[in-house]
Amino acid sequence: MMAVRLMRPLLAGLVASVVFAGAAGAQQMLLPAPAHIVARPGGFVLRDGARIAVPAGDRSAAATARLLVAQVRAQRGLTLVVAGAGDEAIRLVRDAAVAGAEAYRLTVDARGIEIAASGDRGLLYGAMTLAQLASPDRAIGRPATIPAMRIDDAPRFAWRGLMIDPARHFQPVGVLKDMIDQMAAVKLNTLHLHLTDDQGWRMEIRKYPKLTQVGAWRIAPSTGGPPPSAPVGGAYTQADLRGLVAYAAERGVTIVPEIDLPGHATALVAAYPDLGILGDRPPVSHDWGIMPHLFNPDPRGMQVVRDVLDEVMAVFPGTYIHLGGDEAVKDQWERSPKVQAQMKALGLKDENALQRWMIEQFGAYLQSKGRRLIGWDEILDGGLPASASIMSWRGEKGGIEAANAGHDVVLSPGGPLYLNHTQSDRIDEPPGRFGLNTLEAVYRYDPMPAGIAPDRERHVLGAQGNLWSEYIVTPRQLQHHAFPRAGAVAEITWAAKGAKDFAAFLPRLHRQAARWARAGVNVADSAFAVDFAVPGTRGDALRTGRVPVRLATQVPYGTIRYTTDGRVPTARSTAYAAPLSVAPGTIVRAAAFDAGGVATAAPRAFDTSRAALLSRVSSEMAACPAGSLGLRVPLRSESTDDAPAFNINLFDTCTLYPDAPLDVARGYRVEVARLARHYGLAHEARALRAHYAVSDHGELLVQVGCIAAAKARAAGDKAARPIAAGAFPLPDPATAPQQFAFEGVLPRMAGDHDMCFQFTSPLSDPYYTVARVQLTGDAR
Repeated sequence: MMAVRLMRPLLAGLVASVVFAGAAGAQQMLLPAPAHIVARPGGFVLRDGARIAVPAGDRSAAATARLLVAQVRAQRGLTLVVAGAGDEAIRLVRDAAVAGAEAYRLTVDARGIEIAASGDRGLLYGAMTLAQLASPDRAIGRPATIPAMRIDDAPRFAWRGLMIDPARHFQPVGVLKDMIDQMAAVKLNTLHLHLTDDQGWRMEIRKYPKLTQVGAWRIAPSTGGPPPSAPVGGAYTQADLRGLVAYAAERGVTIVPEIDLPGHATALVAAYPDLGILGDRPPVSHDWGIMPHLFNPDPRGMQVVRDVLDEVMAVFPGTYIHLGGDEAVKDQWERSPKVQAQMKALGLKDENALQRWMIEQFGAYLQSKGRRLIGWDEILDGGLPASASIMSWRGEKGGIEAANAGHDVVLSPGGPLYLNHTQSDRIDEPPGRFGLNTLEAVYRYDPMPAGIAPDRERHVLGAQGNLWSEYIVTPRQLQHHAFPRAGAVAEITWAAKGAKDFAAFLPRLHRQAARWARAGVNVADSAFAVDFAVPGTRGDALRTGRVPVRLATQVPYGTIRYTTDGRVPTARSTAYAAPLSVAPGTIVRAAAFDAGGVATAAPRAFDTSRAALLSRVSSEMAACPAGSLGLRVPLRSESTDDAPAFNINLFDTCTLYPDAPLDVARGYRVEVARLARHYGLAHEARALRAHYAVSDHGELLVQVGCIAAAKARAAGDKAARPIAAGAFPLPDPATAPQQFAFEGVLPRMAGDHDMCFQFTSPLSDPYYTVARVQLTGDAR
């Protein structure tokens, strides 16, 4: 393993003391950035015991005051006191002149602090801004000097959200409450809860109890050996969800529930087979992707969904109910005589029209109850019902079409707003999807796509970041994927058009990350961590006896400082200016430091020893010529550990070790991991590559020069073949351990050559991948 991760402390202590320079200094502390801020002379010292005045009888203002007390206590260690109306240090006031339900005015002078708003959320957001102003540094428990200023603030977009997916991996209510707290801190106001899918039905429906009795539990997929038997899952009672709704509402967050139909319905059909198409009872799925099971839109099925919607609406009082509509392959409908007869009776030309009809029926039903249907952009297929709104996830095209047609839309394109995608390609990232959705990519996204007519821009409600949980098992992993990128989502949905500045955003985000971490949140430091690269090849470094090492961070923030003497870098260590040149065996340690001398991330280390330079783990390898590494997966589906994690191409069990120095190495040891093959690929299954096996369970083939041979064949040299460097029969997956190793001898060749590790196990067996390859100096 080339890069070695050192200690990773919480970021709570990482923000340097900051002396405010008037309102400009205050603005450097605030996330999202306020729309308008004006400096005034003087300031106010907020001390322990300061009192908050609340309008008499204003229950919402009183609730906001309590949240302000809790936030300042957590972030600054000061205890504020909620009082009645009066001339107190902090005054919450209602002012009809502050136009907009989420707008506020915050005024600071020598006499105190006033937060004025006409709406409940406006008061809340003014209070959250004050909580940030009161926590500029690490002086916990000491008075906070807040400069005199006036802030007039309001959001650009009404929908500023995150989507959490407890259907794939269940998260307890307490975890969701923690997320709501941290959303509210940066003025995010919508939590989209994906409550049902193939892998689990999470909401209690009293009229149909099997939905959670059966549909909330699954068995983990097999990796070989004894099959798993312990059920995995969980469900929320309606009392749980009512409590969560109330908790969120007090923090300015509306919860939008999602019941996914007509696809992603395996858990539904497992609980009530008569609601499916073919009459079979599938198990609740443990596979990720697209399953074939569809909801049956016959009269009974339609009534069951109306019954479900009645109970959903009774729990969730918000305007929008999400009915999915995504990734519903229509094969079961195509093969069902009853469904085809229903389509003919309704005069529908195809299955997309049937889905449109279904959406129309449920949209009208929700509208009759004063609610609105929203769905993924697939509900555009066949024509969008007049009452429906969409979430555009397959890029922006659906959102543009829907907005121009007069429908409300929420932008949530997979790139860059799928926060379950990894945020770096570092070896210490937990499992997730590729490609990368970096902090900067999220920040630079504009939720108002080009192509929407100016008079239709009002139909863009806003945007949200999505956290699909196939590879998010634990609360720590959920937080790692969400934070700090949620801060970027907050700013792009709040900040005025044209007001974004990435360089100015980074120090503000760094300070907010410290606040989150002080609250116990696992904030990823991926964007700020130092990455190491060897210019040229590792073979070149070993041949010359000098290792060039390039240091960089993903974002341009802080000064990189490094050591080569075994010490942990500090703000006084040597500043990095150009690629280093070190002797093999040197360990380079590095971290970036902000202007106050505080590390922006945990230090990382890079080992340049001969053994390390000849070693690659899964994250440091590449795909073989005909594929790409699209997933970063754990050893077991339900693993609660961040490591080991493996970068794989699920369509082909082949891994590439690039630039292996065969004039330096003489042998190799390849460590193998056997993983679950649990992917619903629907029509993409035709892209799976099967390889002819010549032993009972397939082989691991080690080949040298596979890329060069593939290029030669593509150029017309049909005789070009890679050099065989090993063929190892794979053991019986029913009895073999999940991880094992093979050793072999390399051919003597000059220079660097690619090596491919190809598994030929049957597609019906578990998935094999390379965990690590160690090249050795002597043949074994």
